[in-house]
Amino acid sequence: MTFETDLRRFGPPARETASRRDALDYCARLTASHYENFSVVTWLTPREHRPAFQSIYAFCRWSDDLADEVGDPARSLELLAWWRGELDAMFEGRARHPVMIALGETVDRYGIPPGPFHALIDAFVQDQSVTDYATFDQLCDYCTGSADPVGRLVLYVAGAFDEENAKLSDATCTALQLANFWQDVSRDLDIGRIYLPREDRERFGVREDDLRARRFTPAFADLLKFEVARTRELFDRGRPLLSRIPGEFAVDVDLFSRGGLAILDRIEACGFDVLSARPSLGKAAKLGLMARAVFGLARARLSGGRKAPRPGAAPRPVARSPRGEASP
Repeated sequence: MTFETDLRRFGPPARETASRRDALDYCARLTASHYENFSVVTWLTPREHRPAFQSIYAFCRWSDDLADEVGDPARSLELLAWWRGELDAMFEGRARHPVMIALGETVDRYGIPPGPFHALIDAFVQDQSVTDYATFDQLCDYCTGSADPVGRLVLYVAGAFDEENAKLSDATCTALQLANFWQDVSRDLDIGRIYLPREDRERFGVREDDLRARRFTPAFADLLKFEVARTRELFDRGRPLLSRIPGEFAVDVDLFSRGGLAILDRIEACGFDVLSARPSLGKAAKLGLMARAVFGLARARLSGGRKAPRPGAAPRPVARSPRGEASP
């Protein structure tokens, strides 16, 4: 399964419409074929909710590939506009693309509004013209579109969306995005992007030409140490979410949070030199994190923690307008 092949088959001007079963199977295969620090849908994820997460991931994957895999910003903008049109068509009951057919079931079942999906597309559109951020606040504002909507979608599936949970989820998702940025400084340089805020680079004396030449300096180490420390603070800020959502969802959120923190640990362990080699988690480390997550799930079940509602049982209906986010 390659993006180029899928784009030729399902992208514009193709109008092949998948069956419901084929759409669900496509999203499951797409999810299984991509691994970042962890598989987005692990065997810890409640079985009845896996199709929802697979459709959400497939939407994010297509959005990301349309933004980053085309190789031409102007063409990416055209394709992202087409993708937004496919999203609007889905919310109007006219889904054509297999991802949108599967996502339509998720939206209906869990009462998910359009807002988070449009925010994600907005962030990918921004990527086509903004490749550097002046301040940390600007970078975090970008994360409100590139990362935070994913956590809010999880809350909807968990039947746990409210404003307080959304704030805690936003902190966790922004922290995960930042950890990925610090892990991938060199990779992002390869595609012309610098996520280390300019004001911070200037404060610590990190020169752009040193970055582009992959020259590791004491100033760079100090800068990344600073960024890692405040990313840990964001993880801490989001930690109370785990006790506020159903245990079977908390275990996955805990796993991803531990994974992000483990990446920060790896960055520290290599002396903050992410320019020479990309820090990553080995299989043993991932298994250890999963074991701790399983222990946490067992403990939550023994303590009679909150249970997620059965799909279709709890969500309040949401008007299917193409834009905007409904109230919780």
